[in-house]
Amino acid sequence: MVDNGDMNDNVNYHATGDPQLDKAIHEWKTWDKNPQTREQVEALLQSGDKEELRRRMCFRMTFGTAGLRAAMGAGFARINDLTIIQSTQGIYKYLSETFSDLSSRGIVVGYDTRAQEASGCTSERLAKLTASVMLCKEIPVYLFSTYVPTPFVPYAVMRLGAAAGVMVTASHNRKEDNGYKVYWHNGAQISSPHDKEILRCIEESAEPWSESWNETLADSSSLRSDPLPEICKSYMEELESICFHRELNIKSPLKFVHSSFHGVGHRYVQQAFQAFGFPPPIPVPEQMDPDPNFTTVQCPNPEEGESVLELSLRLAERESAKIVMATDPDADRLAVAEQSDGSGWKVYTGNELAALLGWWMLFNWKESHPDPADTERVYMLATTVSSKILKAFARLEGFHFEETLPGFKWIGKRIHELSKTGKEVIFAFEESIGFLCGSVVPDKDGVSAAVVVAEMATYLYNKNLTLHQQLDNIYEIYGYHISKTSYVICNDPPMVTRIFGRIRNFEGAGTYPKSCGGYSITHVRDVTTGYDSSQPDKRSVLPVTKSSQMVTFTLQNGIVATLRTSGTEPKIKYYTEFCASPGKSDISSLEEELERVTHTLVEEFLEPEKNNLIRRLI
Repeated sequence: MVDNGDMNDNVNYHATGDPQLDKAIHEWKTWDKNPQTREQVEALLQSGDKEELRRRMCFRMTFGTAGLRAAMGAGFARINDLTIIQSTQGIYKYLSETFSDLSSRGIVVGYDTRAQEASGCTSERLAKLTASVMLCKEIPVYLFSTYVPTPFVPYAVMRLGAAAGVMVTASHNRKEDNGYKVYWHNGAQISSPHDKEILRCIEESAEPWSESWNETLADSSSLRSDPLPEICKSYMEELESICFHRELNIKSPLKFVHSSFHGVGHRYVQQAFQAFGFPPPIPVPEQMDPDPNFTTVQCPNPEEGESVLELSLRLAERESAKIVMATDPDADRLAVAEQSDGSGWKVYTGNELAALLGWWMLFNWKESHPDPADTERVYMLATTVSSKILKAFARLEGFHFEETLPGFKWIGKRIHELSKTGKEVIFAFEESIGFLCGSVVPDKDGVSAAVVVAEMATYLYNKNLTLHQQLDNIYEIYGYHISKTSYVICNDPPMVTRIFGRIRNFEGAGTYPKSCGGYSITHVRDVTTGYDSSQPDKRSVLPVTKSSQMVTFTLQNGIVATLRTSGTEPKIKYYTEFCASPGKSDISSLEEELERVTHTLVEEFLEPEKNNLIRRLI
């Protein structure tokens, strides 16, 4: 426990001359007991950096697509001891209002391996502070004794019947960041109205209780238990529900390489492979163990492609391994690459992997459900910025497909709703390499996705087919779906507002662009404002999300293009996809059209040079 001593005796009430800022600094100095973050504020005061102080002190974090996420360090706008305590006090208040049996259900708390020496913030310490806030109110806490994959938290919430779960992680963000992801009792990430109500409770519980700082409670309280042995064992056993060809796995000649990207995934992916009958994959030794500095990668996001997978690909070549897999640092996402004979490596996009995994889950479901009537209760889900390939599957195969807003919290919420009516979601995904196979966890899961890909590859190679060849087979049957996904970085929030404001008034007040890349725009959907020109009442079917920007254009040639802000990073993302009809196979002309539209979307709608946007480097 950090001793505050007499730190508050000499608080300077008017440190800057800005009343709002001075009030925030006074509260910070009164409440924060971490000497390192207190020192950061003092240093900023001494240097007279009012702008940086305002950025840190005069704004609060809000729940985005993946909970709270920000840089670690001092200030109400950052992840640190104080803001984690405040957030947990708010969650306690809301859970107390919502669950009469909170004191018997308890909550689950997990964490990854992030750390920042300058602020004394580690994910483990923040998880223990989270636990302490609950424990001091005599709420049972299932606190994992070591780092775990993010999907273990929602799995544990459901398995243990907990009221909620918290995972301290920033997933694949840069090393300076950390985050606080909250799960509801159904295992889904919180969405509206819970997120707004929790923020209200956080604001009403801003002053830390004295007991909240006692992180030793997490080690000493009789109400704290370690769920790891039970959860890991039952999770691995339940994985067998999506293992379809164990006899092939046991004798598979294929070799697999796995990188955990300096995160939590190594031991759990090894165990998952063993659960399916495989020998463990070959680990990338330099990236096998946790390292909060992510020393060997420019960016800890395997979605960035071949440049960040270099160590994995070189190891695979030395070991004659055909398939490379990389889980992101909290192991909820999965990247896959396959060696192509004579032409290097094929790194699959999230949309391409989804086409393969969606086909695989449907193929095996049909094998065990020969009655066509059973298809009526089957669903697949995808976020609206992801490929429409599952929609093409559903059209031909007769099952149901639905889209959700971006973020797996919306998929998790919809899974819960469908399950209450007896429906079964056998696959769901988001294009940013997030996959859900089966019903083990109602969230994206890189651990289960990795071993499912291994089994699918084993099955296909046994039939002399590569993943790439099977992807072409899928496109031949269901139509080619060619997509481009990338982003620009904008560190100026008001500029983001101006860019999207211009798009909404592109050719005069209240008019959106009428064409893109030489093709007419036939429909516009703007979920920020709730407008959808394709609907009779002009209202979006998807929920309105005023806190983020997202505009989608449908073009006359069938291309769908979306611009949206990231919920976790200072990025404007763009997505384009050409959905061709079955039988249309002139790929080069499709790619040329898509490239032309994508170029116009970025250059004319976002104006990167004029608006000082930073283009993606990797």
